[in-house]
Formats: sequence, C-alpha cells, structure tokens
Amino acid sequence: MKKRTAILLMVLLLAAFVGLQSIYTVRENQYACKVRFSKIIETTDQAGLHFKVPFMDSVKYFPRTTQLYDIPPSEVLTSDKQNMTVDCYILWSISDPKLFYQTLGNTAVAEQRLDALTYNELKTVMGTLAQSDIINMEEGGKRNQIYNGIATDVDSLARTYGIRVEDVKIKQFDLPESNLNAVYNRMISERNQMAEKYTADGRYEASIIRNEVDKKVNIIISDAKAEAAKLEAEGEGEYMRLLAEAYDTPDKKEFYEFTLALDALKASLTGDEKTVILDGSSELAKILTGAE
Repeated sequence: MKKRTAILLMVLLLAAFVGLQSIYTVRENQYACKVRFSKIIETTDQAGLHFKVPFMDSVKYFPRTTQLYDIPPSEVLTSDKQNMTVDCYILWSISDPKLFYQTLGNTAVAEQRLDALTYNELKTVMGTLAQSDIINMEEGGKRNQIYNGIATDVDSLARTYGIRVEDVKIKQFDLPESNLNAVYNRMISERNQMAEKYTADGRYEASIIRNEVDKKVNIIISDAKAEAAKLEAEGEGEYMRLLAEAYDTPDKKEFYEFTLALDALKASLTGDEKTVILDGSSELAKILTGAE
C-alpha cells in the first residue's frame, strides 16, 4: 500500500513537472521565440500562457520596448582635419525577433553592433563637414538635419539584424585641449565683429537722428530770428511814429534834442575823467558856460 502511494506520488510529481515544462508565459513587453534544436519554430508577442514540447523546446525572450544605449564617447575627424569627441546615445527596438535571434542572439551583441554602425556613420558624415559647420552661432535646424540623416542611415543598416533605430541623439561635441583656445578665439572674434557692427549701425542711426534734430533746430532758430527782426522793425517804426507825433513843433524838437545832449553828457561823465570838450556853438556849451 505504501509502495503504491509512493509510486502514485512520483507519477503525479512527474506529471506536474512535465506539465510545467509544457507551458511558458509571455509578458506584455516581451517577444518570445520558441526554439527547437537551435532553430526558431515560432515567435509570438501575445501576452499570456503558451505551450511547448517539454525537454525539446526552449524559449528565448527579447524586449519589445524601446531600448536606450549610451554609446561611449569616440573621436571623429572633420573635413578640415580637426579632431572632435562625439558623445551620443541610440534609441532602438527589436522589429523582427526571429531575424534578431538568428543574426545577433542577444541585446549585448546588438549593442556592440549598434556601437560599430553608429561610429562608422558618424565618422563618415563628420568627415564631410568642417568644424565651423558643427560649432557656430547659426540656428540648430541645419545640424538637426545632419543628425536625422545619421539616424536614418544607421536604421537602414540595422534592419538587416531585425533592429529598428528610432533616433540617434548627439549629447555633446567636445574639443581636444589643443583646439579649445583656437575655437574660443574664433568665437570671441565673431562676437567682437558683431559688436562692432551693432555699434557702427547705432552711430549711423544716431547721426541721422542728430542731423534731423539740428536741421529742425536751425529752422526754428531762423524763423525765430526772422520773427524777432520783424517785430523789432515794427517796434522801431512805431517808436519813430510816436516821436514824430510827440515832437511835431520846432520848440518840442529843440527840447528833445536838448534832452538827448544831456543824456550823452551824463553818459560821458561816468568815469574819473570829468573834462568835457564841447563845441563853442553848442547850445549845451552855452548853457554850461552861462553864455547867452
């Protein structure tokens, strides 16, 4: 009885073991490749339980999600023979798991292959560009076109391995120490040229504004002087008219001339010198000397 129980228990354990060996699970973010004698017989991306032949089939899992591979920095040579260090990363995913398994086998080998493909493409593209085409003050649209072209070319090469390259991003371009000073000096020179241009443009605009203001000021002053001369002439004319009206008789005219002579005499006696020389026929001289 005990022997039968032990045998039954062993059979049940064996059946359970075989049953477990007959199923496998696939997650939402996985590809599963069923391999029999090193040959893929089935590939699925359907999540859930699946069946296989126990002890004959094995399952290889590959990620369905986008993978990020940070490529180690590497040096490239520009068309003007300048060394530059490129630091970039790749966004990639498996598009054909069967082809991926047959050509590469695992993600570690895939990253090595992507590293080589990307470096070769970078070296080829950068070899057609001068350093000034990469490092400059222009907008980044032109450089983005270059980077997109690199991603497209790497993707077309990687598809032979069942890989889809979604993007190649350049994180940084570093310059060797020997090139840094030359690049900095060139950038300083470009900015000095820009500053000089802005200064010259500002001075030109200032001269135009200044000339316009001077022209308007001169016109205003000229008009004011003309108006003042006109008013002064009118005033003098009015003054002479009033004098003529006030001294319209010989006696009044004589008195006016006499007051003018007194004013002139008073103006001449302001200094220390009190000597006055007058003509003997002068009416003022006659009055001062008491002559009739």
